[in-house]
Amino acid sequence: MHIAVNVRFLLPGDKLEGIGRFTLETLRELVRQQPEHTFHFLFDRPFDERYLLGPNVVPHVLGPPARHPLLWLAWFEGAVARWLARHRPAVFLSPDGFTTLRTQVPRVTVLHDLAFEHFPQDVDWLVRTYYRTFTPRFARASARLVTVSEATKQDVVARYGIAPDRIRVVYNAVDARFRPQPEQVQRATRERYAAGHPYYLFVGALQPRKNLQHLLRAFDAFKTATGSPAQLLVVGRTAWQAGPIFEVYRGLQHRTAVHLTGRVTDEELVQLYAAARATCYVPYFEGFGIPVIEAQACGSPVITSDCSSLPEVAGPGGACLVDPFSVDSITAGLVRVEESAEYRQELITAGFRNGQRFSWAESARRLWQEMEEAAATYLP
Repeated sequence: MHIAVNVRFLLPGDKLEGIGRFTLETLRELVRQQPEHTFHFLFDRPFDERYLLGPNVVPHVLGPPARHPLLWLAWFEGAVARWLARHRPAVFLSPDGFTTLRTQVPRVTVLHDLAFEHFPQDVDWLVRTYYRTFTPRFARASARLVTVSEATKQDVVARYGIAPDRIRVVYNAVDARFRPQPEQVQRATRERYAAGHPYYLFVGALQPRKNLQHLLRAFDAFKTATGSPAQLLVVGRTAWQAGPIFEVYRGLQHRTAVHLTGRVTDEELVQLYAAARATCYVPYFEGFGIPVIEAQACGSPVITSDCSSLPEVAGPGGACLVDPFSVDSITAGLVRVEESAEYRQELITAGFRNGQRFSWAESARRLWQEMEEAAATYLP
């Protein structure tokens, strides 16, 4: 069987975030699990050779590079549609929520979230227009629709009126690199990043939905209330609409205790999770929230939001849940974790237990099942 895959998010260099990580890890497993099938990876730009994940992968570069709504339209409805018409694969897998409407090839589409429906102000108007115009059409045109959480599945059902039995949930996971680190590595990490002090960790792109303004204000209040020497490390690239985040940062009373590290490597990230007093990840909307389970796998207590997919992903007792819209609630979560080593250990234990639910191998197996069922509907 020949399978076409949209791999726009397999970006060169160390630049993978949520959707890119899902794309890479599920495809790595699919290519390994299905060696008798051929996977045609459709890139929108020159690719990194490390993404040729096996001998059964054939790369294709289709222009133009699609990082703008007009170029998305040109790429999916033009270049991709033409390639599918010419090669007629058994199925077209798109892990990033986009697909093409101009094909008879069965489509399997992965939707990660509908944040743009809930918080349209966080997205540029042209991007928002594209999302709102095409996402429901993509969902209805797909032979199989996949979401990365039950929360997103229910959102799609409610927003777009799609029957629940047409949607399958395929979770994210973490790879084996994310694990606890020896105490000497933890000490060295604290020395390197926080001058030897304990620290709280945020991981994610600096953009509105990640709710950094509230986290920064809460950390400032926490420092004032407790006098703790703890630091806050903010790890991630500067994305869009980040100006208000830096404005809040500049006005912090305890600004010298907050460190903006930018992007780090996966190896550094593992060390940062493992040495943290806790990971504090409090977006006000999330389709899954990979940092929650990455932190749990590394033995970090987790403070996260009590809404959208995050309680589902964190698992029973797996995180200190706070209201992301309330600075006081986030502050209270920080204080509770800071003041009780016993509570931190409870969170660590529950986090390890929760991690047993997630496996890239199992996620790939479930995705393949949807692809097989979609391919069975094809009448070329």
